[in-house]
Amino acid sequence: MPASRRRATLATVAASAGVSVATVSKVLNGRSDVAPSTRSLVQSLLEQHDYVAPPQRRGEAAAAGTIEVEFDADLNAYSTEIVQGAVRAGAELDVAIVVSIRTNAGRTGVWARDLVAAGRRALIAVTGELTAGQLAALSRARLPLVVIDPLNLPQTQVTSVGSTNFAGGLAATQHLLALGHRRIAYLGGPATAACNQARLHGYRAAMEAAGAPIPPGHVRTGRFLYQDGVAGGAALLDLPEAPTAIFAGCDEIALGVLEATRARGLRVPEDLSIVGFDDTQLAQTASPPLTTVRQPLREMGGVAVRTALRLAAGERVDSHHVELATELVVRGSTTGTPARA
Repeated sequence: MPASRRRATLATVAASAGVSVATVSKVLNGRSDVAPSTRSLVQSLLEQHDYVAPPQRRGEAAAAGTIEVEFDADLNAYSTEIVQGAVRAGAELDVAIVVSIRTNAGRTGVWARDLVAAGRRALIAVTGELTAGQLAALSRARLPLVVIDPLNLPQTQVTSVGSTNFAGGLAATQHLLALGHRRIAYLGGPATAACNQARLHGYRAAMEAAGAPIPPGHVRTGRFLYQDGVAGGAALLDLPEAPTAIFAGCDEIALGVLEATRARGLRVPEDLSIVGFDDTQLAQTASPPLTTVRQPLREMGGVAVRTALRLAAGERVDSHHVELATELVVRGSTTGTPARA
């Protein structure tokens, strides 16, 4: 192995800093008896050398075992479901689950090294996008990674857990078509997100099979956020030939569409049918309760934990990408074509 690719050691860092190995060890362990200037120099060199402690130095935390579940944004109804599934699986398998929000994505070496130093056995990343540098840092740290609902198409070297998004999009649109709707719009998340693309493809496949044309402007993308549902829903409802039904890419977007509908004096489902995606608590408590595609979020969290532990134990997994089945849940937000159609 070339010297530039060898794993850095305490001796390597100590030699670069001109200090003893004991001093570097003190910095790693957070000891206070190190001069601030020396501490700063050593920390800088640890990052420069991308130092990761070997397994025998990772402390008692590694023996107990913890898994980091990391999100790229504040928790919401979607992420809470995943956390509950992960925590339940952790309790069954006697492993602690630590939940965090990624804030230091730009410092890949420090990020990966800190995870290892904290005794993490594996990392579960939920949505978001991991850069090539972050993937490389995790690989050098030998920290197993599982991605839930990846925004980008899964890479062969990255293990991921998702759901049958295409089938879900197909079922949602077929439900609206069966009710007699033909002017059905799709309002989704980021255009480049793999899950959004799959749901959109399911929608298009159902419309094409039914011979239902998709008018210009009836497909919109944005973010998986409530405010995007409000704005996108308003834009769709203000079209000269507004849709009679909207398939939303997630429950939060669907609730935003619901608000945009009410702001225009229209009723759901009498004037507009709405279908969401996820089946979070938001869908069940909405008024009216939301017809949606159930994505098994808790099960996805549990599968991710069990898969991460298998990777941490050096076991092989049957597939680098696992998809769990979705299911259409019909509630009160959909009905037949309104008279105004």
